[in-house]
Amino acid sequence: MPTVSTVRGPIDVDDLGQTLMHEHVFVVATEHLDNYGKGAWWDEEFRVADAVAKLSAVAAKGVRTIVDPTVWGLGRYLPRVQRIAEQVPDLHIIAATGIYSFEELPHQYEHRGPGLFFDGPDPMIDDFVRDLTDGIADTGVKAAFLKCVVEAKGLTPGVERICRAVAQAHVRTGAPITVHTNSFTQSGLIALDLFAKEGVDLTKVVVGHAGDSNDLDYLMRLADTGAILGMDRFGLDVYNPTPQRVATVAALCQRGYADRMVLSHDTACFMDYFGGAWDEARSTLAPNWRYDHIHDDVLAALLDSGVTDDQIEQMLVFNPKRYFS
Repeated sequence: MPTVSTVRGPIDVDDLGQTLMHEHVFVVATEHLDNYGKGAWWDEEFRVADAVAKLSAVAAKGVRTIVDPTVWGLGRYLPRVQRIAEQVPDLHIIAATGIYSFEELPHQYEHRGPGLFFDGPDPMIDDFVRDLTDGIADTGVKAAFLKCVVEAKGLTPGVERICRAVAQAHVRTGAPITVHTNSFTQSGLIALDLFAKEGVDLTKVVVGHAGDSNDLDYLMRLADTGAILGMDRFGLDVYNPTPQRVATVAALCQRGYADRMVLSHDTACFMDYFGGAWDEARSTLAPNWRYDHIHDDVLAALLDSGVTDDQIEQMLVFNPKRYFS
């Protein structure tokens, strides 16, 4: 039986159950928090307790796993997530490695690598592989998948190098990939083309935020490569309202693509993008952008649109299981 690493340790893939494939626990940059949050808008114990409550609530809806693509650039900090995971025993949390950057490399990598001042192998690859095989820092938690970004500006030199490092870490380890894309510029096609040239198994790639698009031709072009469509921003109506997202998923199911879609929200217990005003901003700007929107509202709407129970199980259970197998 294949296993997958979680924050609490390895589990059989059969134990993943209903899985939300793109959720964050926290998006909190350490430098921002340490310099401007403590004593101002950040209360560690309150936020941990709040996360435990929110994640326990979604577990009570039947969700057994959330896949958390919080990496460098989004504030990955595993010790805090470990505290929460221990208090939510009914929910598995899967951690990632990689870099979240729309354009530039972190300065810590820009002078090291092939043809650079410190010439040699790209250190990003070894760092990602170490996270996957040995564990993240001294936490004992192994990442189970890789994350990178191809945004509106496409393959800038920094983005291209990150994506190639992610691809090579996948080739070395077999770990699957989730790539953040911009559906309005159709950057998912650029990402998949790069991955294919690097030898990536495209059936192990989730094209993140594909669900921001209702362009069926674009979405089918992605899925026809074997890649998985991340229909993963339910509730974030500023990019695509829920009724349109539902209609698009239903149309793709009717065309036979239920085996190449996964569902999620891309929300978090807390994001520091609004300083300390996250709760107010989320409830005002995107009141349905919460972990339980799919189970409370979207699944019924999908059924009303002709999606079958088997197709919902395919997207929530079997596709995540295959991705991590």
